[in-house]
Amino acid sequence: MANKFQSIETKHYAEREAFFEGLKKLDRRAFLRVAGISAGIVAGMGKLTPNSFQLVNVADAEGQKPKFSFAYISDTHLYENKLNDRFVRAILKAVDDVNALDPQPDFVLFGGDLAQLGTAGELKLGAQILKSVKAPLKMMVGEHDWFLDMGEQWRDLFGKPNYSFDHKGVHFVVLNSILEKDFWTERKLTPMERMKIVAGLDNGIQSRFEVGGEQRQWLQQDLAKVAKNTPLIVFSHSPLYKYYKPWNFWTDDADEVQAILKPYEKVTVIHGHTHQLLSNRIGNIQFHGMLSTAWPWPYAPEGLPALTVPMNRADPFSQFDGCGNGRMDVLESGLVDKVYNLWERDPITVRASFLGSNGKQSAPPKPKLPTY
Repeated sequence: MANKFQSIETKHYAEREAFFEGLKKLDRRAFLRVAGISAGIVAGMGKLTPNSFQLVNVADAEGQKPKFSFAYISDTHLYENKLNDRFVRAILKAVDDVNALDPQPDFVLFGGDLAQLGTAGELKLGAQILKSVKAPLKMMVGEHDWFLDMGEQWRDLFGKPNYSFDHKGVHFVVLNSILEKDFWTERKLTPMERMKIVAGLDNGIQSRFEVGGEQRQWLQQDLAKVAKNTPLIVFSHSPLYKYYKPWNFWTDDADEVQAILKPYEKVTVIHGHTHQLLSNRIGNIQFHGMLSTAWPWPYAPEGLPALTVPMNRADPFSQFDGCGNGRMDVLESGLVDKVYNLWERDPITVRASFLGSNGKQSAPPKPKLPTY
């Protein structure tokens, strides 16, 4: 019986051959030319400038000021350029956005799913483009980057998939939250068969994502040296809560990870994977989902976190609508105001005070059109 709620990725993959037919090849020499003109795409349509999100007033409702900022680019889902230049144009546009920020962010986070099918060509293409980011780059892995070779190419290009660092009084942790229990060995699946099953998200074969016992132990050991009043910002690709299981918007051991983070006074989790403006709070932990540069997801048909003020539905005839990148302003308190740079729309800020007050203060604008 067919899944009642097919994921966007399943539909996207089913239409792949027709979707890419006739697309022009974007060779290496064309990268700079396309990057140079991508800033004019939105302006040429009479819309906002692609860097409009830097003009938002980021002063917190409680009077807190940003201590520093970092930007993000996430979920680019690159195919090799001989198949697709659409998503290449999108990541180039995002790089233009963050490179034009003034002042420059302290660093740029890449939020996972650089590749679509995890091939060496896809990952190397993404690595090549991301070299043009001006600010220091922090990388996080997604399931599309991992399950073809179980992270071998990722490690060669970018190093460990989980690590931590300290910056201006904040402790940052990057997790690999997309591990799965082995469903492939007994079935004698090829690496590409395994990759395509994981890429679909909504089948009944794969397990749900998890951080895993070994990495949870590493997290406990890493945080043991961190004072409980030190602000924590955790990056995970999948949400560190249980959002919608049929699409694997889900981390099976999220409760156990939350328990490790609970003793700390100020915790923010920034996640990718869901391709949408998504806000949540569980106890002392504030959660922000990242936008994708590739395509927007619809919201889950049930179980949307109560503090999420959803986006308007994306225009299906516009490549960039509903996609984007953004910036996180780390306040003096150590919490985060999240600025969503929605392409072809006004930027939206989801403030720490909105989540901290359970939605009673600093609410972002409600959608004027139907959500999706």
